[in-house]
Amino acid sequence: MRKRLSSLAPILIIALTVTACGGGSSIAEESFIEGSGAVTNINLEDRKAAPALSGMTLTGKTFIFNPGQVAVVNVWASWCSPCRAEIPTLIELSKQYPNVQFMGILTRDNPVNAEALARRLNIQYPTFIDDELLLGFKSTLPANAIPSTVLIDKNGNVAARISGEVTLTSLSKIIRKLEAE
Repeated sequence: MRKRLSSLAPILIIALTVTACGGGSSIAEESFIEGSGAVTNINLEDRKAAPALSGMTLTGKTFIFNPGQVAVVNVWASWCSPCRAEIPTLIELSKQYPNVQFMGILTRDNPVNAEALARRLNIQYPTFIDDELLLGFKSTLPANAIPSTVLIDKNGNVAARISGEVTLTSLSKIIRKLEAE
């Protein structure tokens, strides 16, 4: 009996290792949260300053956002289907609203893959490759889903967030409201 158990030991170790690895991957998959498109607005008097947004972009250039205009900050990844689906809408709106600064923040992604997608779709606005910029939003409206879009008012304060894929209507409505303030 003892000899039989010792011959089963390697099989048990392999089975436990495979099971442990499988559990690890499901945890990673569960950490991805897709948003519903819900919009959260912050009243003007309750808004807090947005974090400083500057750093290296997908194109290898440094970009610094200077408050004074409405800004749209889209958090995305090239592997995220809703992110890829909303990019044409963001590109269209960036053309419709030339006085609004559109920016992206790449998260949990390989910059090479994201840069290839950005080039293929002709994304003209800068995308930061440092997702630590997201930490600056944690006291206001954190990006709680992928994609998330945060809007900054002319005073440099966080004004709204869309958790999930943006639509032409939802984002246009917020931009027009912020431009009118």
